[in-house]
Amino acid sequence: MAKAVRSLVVLGDSTAVGVGDPVRGGWRGVGPLLAAAFPEARYLNPSFPGARVACVRSEQLPNALRARPDAAVLLVGMNDTLRSDFDAVRLHEDLDAIVGGLVAAGASVVTVRFHDHSRVFRLPGALRRALSARIAELNEVIDAVVRRHGVGCVDLGLLDGAYSSDTWAVDRLHPSELGHRKLARAFANRLAEQGCEVVRPVGLECTGGITITPLHHLGWLVFKGVPWLWRRGGDLLPYAAAVVHRSWTGAAEKGAVAVAEVRGHRPVEAERAS
Repeated sequence: MAKAVRSLVVLGDSTAVGVGDPVRGGWRGVGPLLAAAFPEARYLNPSFPGARVACVRSEQLPNALRARPDAAVLLVGMNDTLRSDFDAVRLHEDLDAIVGGLVAAGASVVTVRFHDHSRVFRLPGALRRALSARIAELNEVIDAVVRRHGVGCVDLGLLDGAYSSDTWAVDRLHPSELGHRKLARAFANRLAEQGCEVVRPVGLECTGGITITPLHHLGWLVFKGVPWLWRRGGDLLPYAAAVVHRSWTGAAEKGAVAVAEVRGHRPVEAERAS
């Protein structure tokens, strides 16, 4: 018999907030679209823009555990790949604590492994290679944690239309309404595979959002796109230079999980609900 979902939590960054799916008064996005599939569930979404994995562990997870979730969705990690202090070992520890804590609380958990975002948001060659290498490290960490805890995972790179323009918002950093709907449907399907009762299927017909015009595209490029690329490009440049150097010298780099083992990292004990 399928498990009734009485409490649903969504944790993560700006995509979890719903950025990219504008409605009157704010954002909608993957959280409310997924919550509609479980109409009897209490819905909690403590996510916020710019969140990194460590933020979810320290700031969002305690609130989520207090909600005693039956189902939990975790969508975080991309912001970490864009920062100069990226540390795969620390990510491994934090992600393990988040997923372990949710599982220990009795939640069915679904997270994501990331697509090659350089195919969506075009970057210069060195920055593209640097970002792709970071995402590969992050995905290695995610794969290890998913295997350890036996939770569900949505591979964004395999999602239908993952690299189609209509899946992405004007900024090419967040899903469009259609992209959020596809993501919510994939989460609902994974939760169903874990025995959760999905009461209403997530539809892909776009409705209720604000129409995006060419003026929105121009405004984003001038006021958001170029400044964002300047900030994040500066964070990635030293790492990009290292990637280029390794490609010239033929030097190899250990994967994230291998590095964790070399440093003596072991999965942390799951954090308990307070």
